[in-house]
Amino acid sequence: MQAIKKSLLKAVLALSGVCFLLNTAQAQFEPQFTQYMFNEMFINPAYAGSRDNISLTGAYRNQWVGIEGAPITQTLSGHAPLKNKKIGVGLSLMNEKIGVTHDMALFANYAYRIPIHDDAVLSMGLQAGLINHEEKLLEIHTQDAGDVSFSANTPKLYLPNAGFGLYYFSKKYYAGISIPRMLQNKINLVANDMVSNEVNLSYWHYYLMGGYVYDATEEIKIKPTFMVKAVAGAPLEADIGVNALLKETLWVGASYRTKDSWAAILSFQVNRQLRIGYSYDYTMTDLQQFNTGTHEITVGYDFSFDKSKIITPRYF
Repeated sequence: MQAIKKSLLKAVLALSGVCFLLNTAQAQFEPQFTQYMFNEMFINPAYAGSRDNISLTGAYRNQWVGIEGAPITQTLSGHAPLKNKKIGVGLSLMNEKIGVTHDMALFANYAYRIPIHDDAVLSMGLQAGLINHEEKLLEIHTQDAGDVSFSANTPKLYLPNAGFGLYYFSKKYYAGISIPRMLQNKINLVANDMVSNEVNLSYWHYYLMGGYVYDATEEIKIKPTFMVKAVAGAPLEADIGVNALLKETLWVGASYRTKDSWAAILSFQVNRQLRIGYSYDYTMTDLQQFNTGTHEITVGYDFSFDKSKIITPRYF
């Protein structure tokens, strides 16, 4: 019975590579991250420039290890404020593979920052870019070796998209809302791979996020965070977590994704510039029996070219 279940699961995942049999296909581009609190710019363009230095963050996520065709995602983002610090700019790269679907994306971010009071800032951000989309059908093993439907990969398609976000932050707290993808990309694989791009409000994914850092003791800081994702026709999904920073060096935390998984998070602040993080997700859904969990690694680095300036610790 176990072997039959695994075979059925593999068959379901393989269907991601045969959507070309339908008249239309819809490109999906909503990767998820457990350590989103260290990778905010990928989900909110208004985050660009918020760390007041040139900042790079890389992430690698291997989801549902043990399931063939499960999502594997790599991202790299970089951002910085301009000299007057009223404008932030950034770039985000993503490489993701789900089944035989392969997406590579490049997005440029722009944020305009308005000081509100004390050290608080309201940032308004826009992003725009392209997604390179391909179905690698040659990777599908069929019983009929001569099946011409799987004799070649689909042509590479370039799908435009854009996003918007608001981000309000200080040294101790932040709150934001964003719509990372405002265009619905529809691919007509029957009609010569034609692509239509339209603004469809029912397709928009809304992200609401927030966090706060407070001093529990002189050597321990506590950081609760949350992120809520909403889209028309689907139940709300929330990531709720708490992390503790010990002696400005070690982050230890846990998070819960509603009706999906629990996660443990460990992050090491090597110095004021370099941070390395790891998280492990334990699946609570029916997929639990088919996988050994999800692994995610992040690396963040803040550059300081002014040797006389000490980088201020940032907690978001």
